[in-house]
Amino acid sequence: MKEGMSFDYLPQTDIYIYQRKDMFRINTDTALLGGFMKINEQDRVLDIGTNNGALLLYANRFHPSFLYGVEIQKEACELAEENMRYHNITNFQIFHENIQNTHIDAVDVIVCNPPYFKVSQNSHINESKALRIARHEIYLDLDTLLQSVERLLKENGRFYMIHRSDRITDILCGLRNIQMEAKCIQFVYDEYKDTARSVLIEAVHHGKSHCSVLPPHIITR
Repeated sequence: MKEGMSFDYLPQTDIYIYQRKDMFRINTDTALLGGFMKINEQDRVLDIGTNNGALLLYANRFHPSFLYGVEIQKEACELAEENMRYHNITNFQIFHENIQNTHIDAVDVIVCNPPYFKVSQNSHINESKALRIARHEIYLDLDTLLQSVERLLKENGRFYMIHRSDRITDILCGLRNIQMEAKCIQFVYDEYKDTARSVLIEAVHHGKSHCSVLPPHIITR
């Protein structure tokens, strides 16, 4: 194994993934979204901000027809491609570019574990550039993400995302603005805190107005 790399399994699977120790690594949110999203056989799936390809590996368990990943960091793209090849996945393409520059036929499913923090926020400001890009809205803010989802998702296509729960109003209003309806929501709690830390959302392009709220997911330590 190359220096600075680790070989870890995706939670709740028997899938292993190469990761760089100096870049964003799979975490609880990755596993939550990987377990929450619903992929049908022969779906065409796009992961926006794919990083090392973890969510594409989760999606691949359900035999999609094609996997697309878009990632702004070249090193992460190379790592995602390496992980796809390690698992003998051939029906994929990783784009090293900003999502606004991505032009593909509309897909059935879009998934995203986006940067959570607005650029004006100073939390974790001393992180490496790679981590700042993954965690802060430097290249991908919420409005840009949702506009890209509207452009690249089929009619009645599904969008899955995890985000901070305190952004729920921004998210739901943003979805309505692009003619998408939240169909399923699940709040995520830390067992030692009273308020939700994050939220999982399934939304449908031009879906009818009806949303189910699942029982909360409690993270235990």
